[in-house]
Amino acid sequence: MATTFKRRLIRAGGWHLIKRTIKLIPVAGSVFAVGLAGYEIKKKGLIPGVAHVGLDVIPVVGTTKGVIELFTGDLIPDKKSTSQSRVVTKPDS
Repeated sequence: MATTFKRRLIRAGGWHLIKRTIKLIPVAGSVFAVGLAGYEIKKKGLIPGVAHVGLDVIPVVGTTKGVIELFTGDLIPDKKSTSQSRVVTKPDS
């Protein structure tokens, strides 16, 4: 069965678009990780936050880390909260 030239052109163009999109995904993930770097460093602390962002920026490593964290939770935990909850009591009258 012969395919038309138009159909082959559309198929080739679609494959080219898919390849370009796949190549873009790791870059988009890295840009997203760098954009959230300040938030992650503030939440996790300086050294653990930089390690977290550094792993996320590397395309294959970041994807693998994300899949693992999807099932296990954060590999690098957040720092302990230093603010204590205040208990407000009513003054005796």
